[in-house]
Amino acid sequence: MSTAPAAGQVSPAGQQSPLALICGGGSLPLAVADYVQARGRPVLLFPLQGIAKPEDYAQRPHSWVRLAQFGGFARAARAAGCHEMVMIGSMVRPAFWQLRFDLTTLMLLPRIAAAFRGGDDHILTSGVRLIEEQGFRVLGAHEVAPEILVPEGTLGRSHPSERDRADIALGLDYLRATGPFDVGQAVVVSGKHVQAVEAAEGTDEMLKRIAELRASGRVRTPIGSGVLVKAPKLGQDLRFDMPSIGPFTVEGVARAGLAGIAVVAGSTIVAEPAQLIAAADRANIFVLGTPAGGQR
Repeated sequence: MSTAPAAGQVSPAGQQSPLALICGGGSLPLAVADYVQARGRPVLLFPLQGIAKPEDYAQRPHSWVRLAQFGGFARAARAAGCHEMVMIGSMVRPAFWQLRFDLTTLMLLPRIAAAFRGGDDHILTSGVRLIEEQGFRVLGAHEVAPEILVPEGTLGRSHPSERDRADIALGLDYLRATGPFDVGQAVVVSGKHVQAVEAAEGTDEMLKRIAELRASGRVRTPIGSGVLVKAPKLGQDLRFDMPSIGPFTVEGVARAGLAGIAVVAGSTIVAEPAQLIAAADRANIFVLGTPAGGQR
């Protein structure tokens, strides 16, 4: 078994080794790349075919890779001197039968099949273990670009009311209780009533469902009440699948008629923070980074 080198390994010339960035969908991978490069560390972009948008990478050097074809990535990353890698960006869990394995990955097929017999955390943890056995160290995006984390306090002009804070407290309690079941990272609470729970559909679709329920009369709470609460699962490995919010989240919250968003500070990624704050201010929606142990 290969042993992954220590973090921040340097070359004989004293330069940090390049960081391999496996890029899913959305703007976060490129934001992380920019933050890392601003610190002087080279970054190699490996967007995932069928997931990342080609137009996002048209102006940047990159190498396309496929899910379940680890051999091609490993050869390219090793040739460039990469010892550490980060996986970041949105991704829909594929069905096992949709994967097309290369020879390297095929040799690990029994263990990959076992990984699919569980929730998202189980498959991600198992996948990272397999990658690190091949000699790469897997880091969290927040370890190489801490700027992407939501800070403590409010972002923007709006602030939660006492009613909102009661909903936030209930939402956090609910997520702490359900975390061990590996279901989801988000819940909508209004008037101390859980209105929706995130599952396989993701946060955006959950918010769309609230908007549809409101339009049909199934949700009757006043417009401008209720909170989207997001938190990592209990014991979650924050190197991957960390909760995230962005401008599109704010738009979904506004369409759902909610008052705001509450996330755990330091354990949530924010995409395009300036755009998120501007969108929240336009919609009079609060965005709160709350301490891991509760609110302030």
